[in-house]
Amino acid sequence: MANKLNSESNSIGYHFQRARVIDPKSGTDREQDLIIKDGKLSERGRGLATPKGVVPIDAHGLLVVPGLVDLHAHLREPGEEYKEDFMTASAAAAFGGFTSICAMPNTKPPNDSRAITELIISRTRALGGVRVYPVGAITMGLQGNRLTEIGELKDAGVVAISDDGRPVMNSRVMRRALEYGRTFGVPVIQHAEDLNLSEGGVMHEGSCSTRIGLKGQPSQAESVIVARDLALVELTGARYHIAHVSTQESIQHIREAKRKGLPVTCEVTPHHLMLTDEACMTYDTATRVNPPLRGKEDIEALRQALADGTIDAVATDHAPHSSIEKQVEFDCSAFGAIGFETALALVLRLVEKKEITLMAAIERLTWGPARALSLPGGTLQEGMPGDLTCIDLDQEWTVDPDTFRSKSRNSPFLGWKLKGKAVMTIVGGKMIHDERNGGS
Repeated sequence: MANKLNSESNSIGYHFQRARVIDPKSGTDREQDLIIKDGKLSERGRGLATPKGVVPIDAHGLLVVPGLVDLHAHLREPGEEYKEDFMTASAAAAFGGFTSICAMPNTKPPNDSRAITELIISRTRALGGVRVYPVGAITMGLQGNRLTEIGELKDAGVVAISDDGRPVMNSRVMRRALEYGRTFGVPVIQHAEDLNLSEGGVMHEGSCSTRIGLKGQPSQAESVIVARDLALVELTGARYHIAHVSTQESIQHIREAKRKGLPVTCEVTPHHLMLTDEACMTYDTATRVNPPLRGKEDIEALRQALADGTIDAVATDHAPHSSIEKQVEFDCSAFGAIGFETALALVLRLVEKKEITLMAAIERLTWGPARALSLPGGTLQEGMPGDLTCIDLDQEWTVDPDTFRSKSRNSPFLGWKLKGKAVMTIVGGKMIHDERNGGS
């Protein structure tokens, strides 16, 4: 086995033979061969000959898709490396099948300058793991008042701007952010939350919060900001992306905006697709997320919107926290749950329940997110970067914190039995996760 690993690591490519290939952009779903050579997808077809120096891999029985793309993750570096760092985040993402991830700016210090953006890019590239795309802050210090130098951030390498973790509450500031975003070709990502309505709320406002005595956040805390921002998008014509949408009211606003042809996209997290506010009734702090887990009607609306394409992408909102922040009283704990390592299998649950087709599920994890922020990849077209994910749809496994690559353990899905797993993850032609040989 060691000789095999060494020969593969020194190779210049891979030939995946007899795989079931799904490429949502082209509508492909058929048995094919794929050849990755010199860091790119060089050839796709049936019965291809293996080029010299390329390692053949019998992929019969496996699903091969474009590398998964995550638009929303918190990597905690710089500033909170005890929760996560670039190396562990990359390993966790690769284990989950992700080849590209977007790093949100609420680090310490926040990514509101060229220096922090360049630090993120240089350190993550040096690791040689998943592709990391920095998201810059909309306002200095994420304070919601003074805009960052958006043009400079774009020049430094950010793919979008956001004050994620906090909304831009000031409508004038948001308008200016959208105008500058349009000028520089930078999408604006909003954490939609009216802080006046949500103040003090630690879970969704409803019968469950009343029964267990915790203060809730109403659905309208999200939807009123979505409605306001969509009016500003109509005014400015800027590209606008809604992070972790969670309510049926927000979905209604987004549908109407898309019907009008506005440049609007949105994402949903696996935990908002899988869990209702009833999960909070055990006081498990892993279920304290923001936006909070919503009611049954919201989940149904989110699943329908994911299936019909109103929701463009599934994003993890991977938010690692240590026991210091989570092993405390529910209303004193930090918001957030980790998601890299469970996202794929949770989405595949919806496929198994026939609530979404396999093609649509893969699209929302690949081409949908890549298209939303104009990222490279997300497709298996010849000449594209050699990023792909191999999935065993039949592999059953249990969510076990002892197997996590992440430093943190704050998952609300511990002990869940899931089906479907990324068994190989390839970035730029390099195998960065290989379950055939015991993992990453």
